[in-house]
Amino acid sequence: MSHAGRTAWGIAMLAAATVVAALIFEYGFGYVPCHLCLIERWPYYVGVPVALATGIAAAQGARPGALQVGLGLLAVIFLVGCLLGAFHAGVEWKWWPGPSSCTAGAAHLGGNLLQSLKTTRFVACDAASWRFLGLSFAGWNAVVSLVLAVAAFDGFARTGRR
Repeated sequence: MSHAGRTAWGIAMLAAATVVAALIFEYGFGYVPCHLCLIERWPYYVGVPVALATGIAAAQGARPGALQVGLGLLAVIFLVGCLLGAFHAGVEWKWWPGPSSCTAGAAHLGGNLLQSLKTTRFVACDAASWRFLGLSFAGWNAVVSLVLAVAAFDGFARTGRR
């Protein structure tokens, strides 16, 4: 398999794993995403299908120029994801203001309101609900998105040299 194909499949797998992890934290551990968290998922929802299409195109023997289009698009998509995550992390650190309407949604509350309030963690966009090694979900999203963008750009550059 070509480098472009391996890169595209790797991006698809890491991006999909990131979304699955977010959903596990949300539905398995009760971390309700804020408005910015949900927006930060958009690049993954777009990027995974683009990465899969690029991987399939590489497996079918597509021309390097076509693979560069897919990888270049992935680089831009995940660079946007990195910027969204960095913006959200900055809001959490109070470096700049976030949207005034950003609060945890009530859509996840079940039929038993009191029980749901006891087990569900509500968080506004400017409050990190969890940190690991000093980074919040938003911070880790910025890191993962940057890794994906760099990988896509590397694949783009290597495919263009052939």
